Amino acid sequence: MTQTPTRDAGLDSPEPSPGPVRDDLPQLGLRGGLRFLWAQLSSMRTALVLLFALALAAIPGSLVPQRKISPVRVSDFIAAHPTLGPIYDKIGMFHVYTSPWFSAIYLLLFVSLIGCIIPRVGVYARAVRARPPRTPRHLSRLPAYASAEVGTADPDALLARAAGLLRARRYRVRVEGTSVAAERGYLREAGNLVFHISLIFVLLGAGIGALWGFRGTSVVIVGQGFSNNLTQYDDFAAGAEFTDSGLQPFSVTVRDFQVKFETGPVQRGAARLFRADVTVTDRPGATPRDVALEVNKPLKINGTTVHLIGHGYAPVVTVKDAQGDIAFSGPVVFLPQDGNFTSAGVIKAPDARPDRLAFEGIFLPTAVQTGTAAPSSAFPDALNPTLLLTAWSGPPKVETGAPENVYSLNTAGLTQLKTSAGAPFRIALQPGATVDLPDGQGSIQMSGVTRWVKLQVGDAPGIPISLGAIGFAVFGLCLSLFIRPRRVWIRVLPAEGGHSLVEVGGLDRADARGGLTEDVAELAAELSGTAGTEQEDPR
Repeated sequence: MTQTPTRDAGLDSPEPSPGPVRDDLPQLGLRGGLRFLWAQLSSMRTALVLLFALALAAIPGSLVPQRKISPVRVSDFIAAHPTLGPIYDKIGMFHVYTSPWFSAIYLLLFVSLIGCIIPRVGVYARAVRARPPRTPRHLSRLPAYASAEVGTADPDALLARAAGLLRARRYRVRVEGTSVAAERGYLREAGNLVFHISLIFVLLGAGIGALWGFRGTSVVIVGQGFSNNLTQYDDFAAGAEFTDSGLQPFSVTVRDFQVKFETGPVQRGAARLFRADVTVTDRPGATPRDVALEVNKPLKINGTTVHLIGHGYAPVVTVKDAQGDIAFSGPVVFLPQDGNFTSAGVIKAPDARPDRLAFEGIFLPTAVQTGTAAPSSAFPDALNPTLLLTAWSGPPKVETGAPENVYSLNTAGLTQLKTSAGAPFRIALQPGATVDLPDGQGSIQMSGVTRWVKLQVGDAPGIPISLGAIGFAVFGLCLSLFIRPRRVWIRVLPAEGGHSLVEVGGLDRADARGGLTEDVAELAAELSGTAGTEQEDPR
């Protein structure tokens, strides 16, 4: 009889079926999901990630021109990058600090910090109200331990004395049975809370300043003035919620500017005095007042701060065209390039006829000539003022209304004036000198030199909040660094011969400097009545 071979049962056995699907698990639900999201958002890890993200998000604001600060540069960027420029504009790269994505990170960080702090405040409040923890059964297992045998003494009196010693050391004391439990250092966690709450107010102050603050600068020539309106600023930056009506209507007239430099052999040329004598009119119709404006001594005018942040020279020149008419007359601001105030600038006479004229060059306050080298300034004061220029001319330019940099010269459409030998025509002027231009194209005269000052005008309404918060943050940080949270327990046990055994154990609740072992030994010695009877428990 033939037997049908059987196949291996292991090969024929079916694959194990998955276990039964449990349908009794609780569903997360909308409320649970929201609580989960809140728990994630209010964690310290999320707060640190958001803080790092905010720092990264702020980087484009310093790399890409911002519309609030320099709309001309933004227009030039878009024109130079026809593909990338419109993309940047759509995603808010030209107004980074008011863009939706930057604001979202900022607000999330704000909420995350609040979410981190609120639970900790509740925990801290419960800890402050709680009594010190009970005495452990085995004090000898604590990091610091000392024991001492005391002669005939009342155990209750020993406990009362121990409680008094601990209170004198600013411990909160709990006496229970034959032991005393004590704890101190609650202000450490208070310092942590103060520090983190201060961070919230720092962000709040920064947000207020970013929304309603403004800052601008203006170059004012001595003898002229500044009125606080947008047309008077050379550059201006303001927050998203700032409006022109927020500018206080005051004026500042610079009557005189005094400057002194060191003339001795030590630190020659170092600044010794910068002071502008100004007349301030606080509001229209107010009585003008004379005040002094110095570096690091700003003026407060109706809540607006005015700083003196720079100064320089402005040669006073007169340009006549080929027809003998005055095409330009007045002081021209030249910008310092080094410590001796070698200054660069341009002079433009667009109304000269039949050709417009322009000049560019440098101003030397104390010009010196060394061999064949080009003249240079040897001292920052105006001891030998000299103006070195090259001249350009070209057909009249059609006015388009587009803004133009007054400190640089666009030579497109201009031709440099040259001598009869074909070399560039160079001009060297000192006060009172006049030089005629080649081919009867006019003349230029320097009648003197005056000075200019640079004023920074601004208002940062969130600064007091941020400064106060920073002060509290430092205070809280000091509390968290220098306060030691510590627990100490003292137990009195009966010993042979009617004596008592005092056990002292201590525990530092945070990593701290040394001293716990010494403090515990000192307590044991004081309770024993002699400094030499304490004994460290060998472990």
